[in-house]
Amino acid sequence: MTLHDCPQKKLFVLDTNVLIHDPSAIFHFQEHNLFIPMVVLEELDHAKKGLSEVSRNVRQVSRFLDELIRDASQKNIQDGLPLSRIEHAPNAEHKLDGRLYFQTQQLSSLLPKTMPGHLADNSILNVVLALSKELPNTQVILVSKDINMRIKAAALELAAEDYHSDETLDDIDLLFSGASALPANFWDTHSGQMQSWQEKDRTFYKISGPLVADWYPNQYLYIEDGENFEAIVRTCNSEVAVIELAKDYRLNHANIWGITAKNREQNFALNVLLDPLVDFVTLLGTAGTGKTLLALAAGLHQTIEKKIYHEIIMTRETIPVGEDIGFLPGSEEEKMAPWMGALMDNLELLNNRLEQNNHWENEATHNLLMNRVKIRSLNFMRGRTFLNRYLIIDEAQNLTPKQMKTLITRAGPGTKIICIGNLTQIDTPYLTPTTSGLTYVVDRFKTWEHSAHITLKRGERSRLADFASNTL
Repeated sequence: MTLHDCPQKKLFVLDTNVLIHDPSAIFHFQEHNLFIPMVVLEELDHAKKGLSEVSRNVRQVSRFLDELIRDASQKNIQDGLPLSRIEHAPNAEHKLDGRLYFQTQQLSSLLPKTMPGHLADNSILNVVLALSKELPNTQVILVSKDINMRIKAAALELAAEDYHSDETLDDIDLLFSGASALPANFWDTHSGQMQSWQEKDRTFYKISGPLVADWYPNQYLYIEDGENFEAIVRTCNSEVAVIELAKDYRLNHANIWGITAKNREQNFALNVLLDPLVDFVTLLGTAGTGKTLLALAAGLHQTIEKKIYHEIIMTRETIPVGEDIGFLPGSEEEKMAPWMGALMDNLELLNNRLEQNNHWENEATHNLLMNRVKIRSLNFMRGRTFLNRYLIIDEAQNLTPKQMKTLITRAGPGTKIICIGNLTQIDTPYLTPTTSGLTYVVDRFKTWEHSAHITLKRGERSRLADFASNTL
């Protein structure tokens, strides 16, 4: 079955960046056919060496292609390899009737000789143009993560699309916020069979009603009626939910390491950050909303005062370098120091909040804090297991879903992971708010009873920062 024998199917030509971004991309086109130009294989070959995430993805792509092509004759390759040849492939539960074709012959050059741009990109565009001429009854579509590549294709009147199969959501506005405002008549519609009780200093309500079906474990509930009703969903199903009144950390006597909540979202963040039954917390918010400060204050409280965790570990993606940090001088912590300014700023603020009597005591407290707070690089996380650690992943929006999985699966018994990020500040190439690893875990963990998420909305940094954020 050659390309000319199946005009009823679409033919997707894959750019190199699609395979690097998602090694399993070839299994996400279901019944449609795929075409890989020879220049794409050459670019993959050039990128296979190294220990970076890109190199690992390229090697995985090569393994998939090798398994597809294994034991296939030259005629089979020219007729297209059925993608169903790999039984354990990702997305194998879906019907994979498509075939994979490789470029096996030189296609006539149809691009203008004066066409500017990268040679590899032009070679791929030439392949798409030639296939469109040879297969007039087949819709040939270029799939690329490169915006400029798609623009060049549009200039040549070629069909081009972004790769969407890795998107967690169709629209980032649909992302779970972690909080829900209850209507003013909530108690009128949900208190018919309500039960309430207390355990130590905690108050619980068992509620049934129409809104319960839309709740998730550890979701934050509140009523805008001046009564300051704030509660946390503890358990829920389609009919009944158990909610607990939230503790108010806005009061001075309930401060955590000298920090009090400034608004409703911060109060909920402290509730789940200090809850030993919540193992995984995600905090979203713009700059100045207090994500890092709250996570660090809760970590110090539970590590030094409560002695629940052995130490605090803080890490983040080293953007813009994003590769090996070995070129910088010093130890691992010294190499990570340029990217950990937020940690040091917040540690200094928390140290000053303790109101020590003199400079010597301030220095002693700072040394104590630094002995219990460790800075680690993502590059050395593979293979490790963290026991009784409080792990803060800063700038998590720059991580891919695969990197996020690698980090979270490092957690051993007694470890709590806090993911902090701002989806409007993604620096990793080809990542978007809908494909970020942070979006991925927020969506996948929202139904788990030991996880919680909250989106911080109000900046509390300073009046200058708030004005700049709103007007610039």
